Amino acid sequence: MRSERYMRHIGGTRRVLVTSAALLGTGLLLTGCDSADFPIDGSASGAGVPAQSGRAVSPLDNPDGTKPGLAAITSAADKAKARTLIEKVATKGRGPKTGYERDKFGYAWMDSAPGGIPFAHNGCDSRNDLLKRDGEQVRFRSGSDCVVTSLTLHDPYTGKTIEWTKSRATTIQIDHVMPLSYDWQMGAAHWTKGKREDIANDPLNLIPVDGPTNGSKSDSGPAAWLPPSKGIRCSYAVRFAQVSQKYDLPVTAADKQAMLAQCGG
Repeated sequence: MRSERYMRHIGGTRRVLVTSAALLGTGLLLTGCDSADFPIDGSASGAGVPAQSGRAVSPLDNPDGTKPGLAAITSAADKAKARTLIEKVATKGRGPKTGYERDKFGYAWMDSAPGGIPFAHNGCDSRNDLLKRDGEQVRFRSGSDCVVTSLTLHDPYTGKTIEWTKSRATTIQIDHVMPLSYDWQMGAAHWTKGKREDIANDPLNLIPVDGPTNGSKSDSGPAAWLPPSKGIRCSYAVRFAQVSQKYDLPVTAADKQAMLAQCGG
């Protein structure tokens, strides 16, 4: 798992692989669905309830992932819509992890995914695109409209409000909702590299969240891990289902059952 985590994450805008020592020296991030290999500085505060910034959008109203946040799904009507969407997800057993490496999904966080996904080829790496999408009071490096140096994030997974600066980079990590190694086991091992690069950088599959919480998820499916904030779990299940359907990736039967249960199924 340690070597997998190392290959999984690189922050900032440099488009080359660098060592974890260099990352520590520059304040760049090792981020994503696995925990980082160095201590995470906690600087978040707030109650463990769904974070609602006023900008966060329900996944039911955000099918391409370009709108900010992950708002809670609360009404009976919307939960019924959520169950209908989740019911369409195919199931199969989780395959072997043999051969999985992070770089088989491209380097992180590349701006050159080939499949026409949102934000690609805009001159800004996908990590900073996501920080800009979900952050409030976003500030940029001098002379840049890409490199984010500070922001406020209302974390949907914990309900915390995180005051983030680049000097404390790992307090926010970018979660792959469907983890890349999970994707590999469910069928992505047989994809072209271009399609794997798409799912690794698709904003539909990416959410900036509290770093330690993201580390606790690792490559788990919904049957094994759900966001600590119970009020957001139906929305999380819907987003997982949206990614599954977009990329024709099944989930395990246990994961589908857990997803339905979050939305009253």
